[in-house]
Amino acid sequence: MTQTDFRARLLAQEKLYGTMITLPTPATAEILASIGFDWFFIDGEHGAIGITEILGILQAVSHQVACIVRVPEASEVCIKQVLDIGAHGIIVPQVNDAATARNVVRWSRYAPQGIRGVGLARAHGYGQSFNEYVKTANDLIAVIVQAEHRDAVANIESIVEVEGIDAIQLGPYDLSASMNKLGEIDDPEVVSAIGKVLAAAQSRELSVGCFGVTPAAVQQDITRGANMICAGTDTLFLASGSRRMLKSIREDE
Repeated sequence: MTQTDFRARLLAQEKLYGTMITLPTPATAEILASIGFDWFFIDGEHGAIGITEILGILQAVSHQVACIVRVPEASEVCIKQVLDIGAHGIIVPQVNDAATARNVVRWSRYAPQGIRGVGLARAHGYGQSFNEYVKTANDLIAVIVQAEHRDAVANIESIVEVEGIDAIQLGPYDLSASMNKLGEIDDPEVVSAIGKVLAAAQSRELSVGCFGVTPAAVQQDITRGANMICAGTDTLFLASGSRRMLKSIREDE
């Protein structure tokens, strides 16, 4: 999938299947890129992946699979850095009101749609494809915000109205924590809050992203209407595969 394909398919609300990259090793991403995922959720918010490690991952696989980076926070510098090194889009955590959502869009778009700073980096061919990149970036970069707090749920109708938001990413665990129900993602109040986010996004024909560590977990959200699916993580694939192997060879003794 190319960069152009990802945002176009996101706006068309096609089903897009991805997985989460949490290890700061390009080789891990290379292995998973051969599987056939539509996109990677590269997690720069939690864990050990910093901007230099994200650059290495993008250099290894961004020509094969759409690479969407979750930045550490809703800040201009964080967004500018990951876009300048060639991310195909961003996921921004803790976007709890429309004002923050508007800032995220502004920081992600070049003028006149936004105020994204201009530099020379990997996304611009280190200067060699600068003009081509700045002319097309506003149309190609996917801007996704997370609804993962009760305040985001309370303000979701105004958040989805913000021009330039391409999708809403669900964050059920942080959402449940903000409701003093940590981990109780099947609690009726949490389920109702998630339903409110889904309904608001669908009213604006926005894609909705979900994450789960098992097929059953993501299938529940797909049934609710999510279409940007992130299933599993690199670490869990490594652990589960090695565990099955060890169990099998022990049983053969």
